[in-house]
Amino acid sequence: MTARRWIGRAAILGLFAFLAACSTVGGGRGGSSAYPVVKNPAPVVTGTMRPYQVRGRWYTPKDQPDYEEVGLASWYGDAFNGRPTSSGERFDMNALTAAHKTLPLPGLVEVTNLENGRRLVVRINDRGPFVDSRIIDLSREAAKELDLLSQGVGRVRVRYLGPAPQQGGGALLRASAPAPAPRTLSPVAPPAPVATSVAAAETSSFWVQAGLFADAGEAGRIADSLSGWVRADGEGGRYRVVVGPWDSANAAEAARLSVMARGYSGALLISGR
Repeated sequence: MTARRWIGRAAILGLFAFLAACSTVGGGRGGSSAYPVVKNPAPVVTGTMRPYQVRGRWYTPKDQPDYEEVGLASWYGDAFNGRPTSSGERFDMNALTAAHKTLPLPGLVEVTNLENGRRLVVRINDRGPFVDSRIIDLSREAAKELDLLSQGVGRVRVRYLGPAPQQGGGALLRASAPAPAPRTLSPVAPPAPVATSVAAAETSSFWVQAGLFADAGEAGRIADSLSGWVRADGEGGRYRVVVGPWDSANAAEAARLSVMARGYSGALLISGR
């Protein structure tokens, strides 16, 4: 066998080995370390590639094969579950999907939580988030897998992978860095009334107050949607909905902006120090 033919055969074998290492399309929920292989990509929804305006600002979607960006991620869930996304697909908060302002729809991106190294491949099928400080809006399930539910927002790296398959395409990936030790102040929802847990943690933390509400049921529903807490307020029998805690004012302020963007314009930053 000539050297030239040997090199060609080695290259082909290497390609087969690479493809064999990749996972197949269709969810990839088993913790695979490989990216989905898209053999039959869904067509880009042409209507989503036109320039559009939100709150007086213009956005211009375009193909960005080398897109990679670091910024803040937020998440959305119950309030939008089942509604049409910008691509025409139905939003499923329990699927690994996300919204992006300008990438082609539908597409796949890798999202890495820079605080703990957790990684996901998610299907981009919606537009948003329309807040300057955030670069991607994750489904509730994607935020859960990245451990971003409790804080509402987190610092991530987003990398575009290419077109999405006809359906699905989300995948869990092995962490690219070891997860840090759990924060001692991170809230864990107890079976007992949350007021005691909140009061105990407030002594050395920063919180975001979404608002005060007269109805306990309403406060509970809002707290659930924000992954927050309900605390009885001594003045007038009202109920305080709070989110957190965070160890730094900067992280809490980023969360406050996220809460405001979800419709609670009067959200306040509270220090328990």
